[in-house]
Amino acid sequence: MPRDRALTRRQLDASLTRLRLLGDHPRPHRGWIRAVRDALGMSSIALAARMGVSQQTVSEMERSENLDTIKLETLRRAAEALDCDLVYALVPRTSLDDSVSRQARRRAEQHLAAVAHHSRLEDQTVSDDLTAAHIEDLAAQFTDSRGLWSETLT
Repeated sequence: MPRDRALTRRQLDASLTRLRLLGDHPRPHRGWIRAVRDALGMSSIALAARMGVSQQTVSEMERSENLDTIKLETLRRAAEALDCDLVYALVPRTSLDDSVSRQARRRAEQHLAAVAHHSRLEDQTVSDDLTAAHIEDLAAQFTDSRGLWSETLT
């Protein structure tokens, strides 16, 4: 099972590589609907007619897009009326493998912090090198384990 998740992460990362470049291109200040509509020279009345809605509804759509409250279904209908494809994706800021590794390391550090506290109470400290090795070993065990992302340690 863990190998399947790792493979899935690598495949998804590969397909998202090009989409990460889109993160550098923010939405136009008046929104995509308005930007494309203006670029096409299409009035809000014409877009309304193509969508089968009122001109006021188009204005509300453009406003809701700017407020990040537009429904995907509405955005998809507007895209279709503008002869566009709606591209919707969650694009990780880093690779999925990096995210999992960082989280596994955080979990390992949390887990070992509790152990280290008890060791100090018993005057049994562990060297920094040994602690780092324990963190790496434990992080490897946490990777792809159930509960990796839960709030409490498992």
